[in-house]
Amino acid sequence: MNCPTCGASMRFDDIKGCLECGFCGNIQVLEPDADGVAMLAETSPLKCPMCKTPLEAAAVHGLRLLCCPRCRGLLVGMDAFIEMVGMLRADRAEAPESPHRLDTKDLDRAYQCPQCGARMDTHPYAGPGHVAITTCEFCQLDWLDHGALRHMVAAPG
Repeated sequence: MNCPTCGASMRFDDIKGCLECGFCGNIQVLEPDADGVAMLAETSPLKCPMCKTPLEAAAVHGLRLLCCPRCRGLLVGMDAFIEMVGMLRADRAEAPESPHRLDTKDLDRAYQCPQCGARMDTHPYAGPGHVAITTCEFCQLDWLDHGALRHMVAAPG
């Protein structure tokens, strides 16, 4: 993304959790969507395992991940995933929702890892939310369909 003040390229500052211009110092705070995901307007060479659209850089509480601008799925490193869910649950202001039911048809999907091309493993998420997640153990990546993160964060327990 280019700086609106000087036109120079802005970079995401992981510590501050915002975009910062290295030339003029302008800071741009990113507004997260309903799931807490802020898009960074940087295209990745990796493609969405679901719809094959190029993924874009995004952030949740300063943690980097990739998001599909078309289907809104999320690709996140396993270590960052656990931290991300914990931070979003800690920030939750609303009362927990009634539990979401896992659609067992979601377990039948077969995605290829956008990084290594191997078949990813789809399984029920062991934490709250009753959703299916897809993982590549080799690349240490998790894929979440749109809405899965929201169900994990809003679930009781």
